[in-house]
Amino acid sequence: MKALILAAGYATRLYPLTLNMPKSLLPLGDVTILDLIVRKMEEVVSISEIIIVSNSKFYEAFMKWAESRSFNKAVKIIHDGSTSEDNRLGAIGDIQFAIECEGFDEDLLVCAGDNVFTYDLTSYVDYFQKQQRDCVLVQHLQDTEELKRVGVVELDDSQRVMSFEEKPQHPKTDIGVFAVYLYRRETLPLFKEYLQEGHEPDAPGYFPEWLSRVKELRAYFAEGVSYDMGTHEAYRKLQELVKNNRL
Repeated sequence: MKALILAAGYATRLYPLTLNMPKSLLPLGDVTILDLIVRKMEEVVSISEIIIVSNSKFYEAFMKWAESRSFNKAVKIIHDGSTSEDNRLGAIGDIQFAIECEGFDEDLLVCAGDNVFTYDLTSYVDYFQKQQRDCVLVQHLQDTEELKRVGVVELDDSQRVMSFEEKPQHPKTDIGVFAVYLYRRETLPLFKEYLQEGHEPDAPGYFPEWLSRVKELRAYFAEGVSYDMGTHEAYRKLQELVKNNRL
């Protein structure tokens, strides 16, 4: 299995902090979001390599970060050639770019590069391997506004996804989907098909929404929390959590 971290965005909502620094490399004390994500992935025995997809503008910053770290798995940085919001590929476009660039021919874990989470990825991967199905990671959410910012699914008794709606205005359930996805190797060619059909290339949740109508998709209920560093306030909160050893 390979792991892919999506880190090619420009995080304009965090300007001026992200004018010259990618969001996933903003400092959280002595670490960054990227450090915390990579550490989680390093715990998964079946992951053989971690690929981080950047844009061209911040590629050197990621390379310097990687050179300053030591890892217990292979870590590779690639860039998608984009230089600004105007020519970015979008999250799903970047997944397809990485598939073509790296020639992936095995199962793939895909994770957004701007979320800090405490989920146990090993248990998630174990579930995925037992089910032999593409999987999404879910939790029950009480906040309707939060549900409107993520994917929302309906499940049957076997945790098969019966419906999936990304960023719904009127959520059908309280089951929210987070940006940590597991895809079987035979699913990877469908990213190209999805994009060729002209579907939304940006938020990564739009692909599993479409996929759930094409093939069977399972949901894994995770224990833990996730923090999206999308605003200045969220960044300050994360800094406090790390400072107080709560992550």
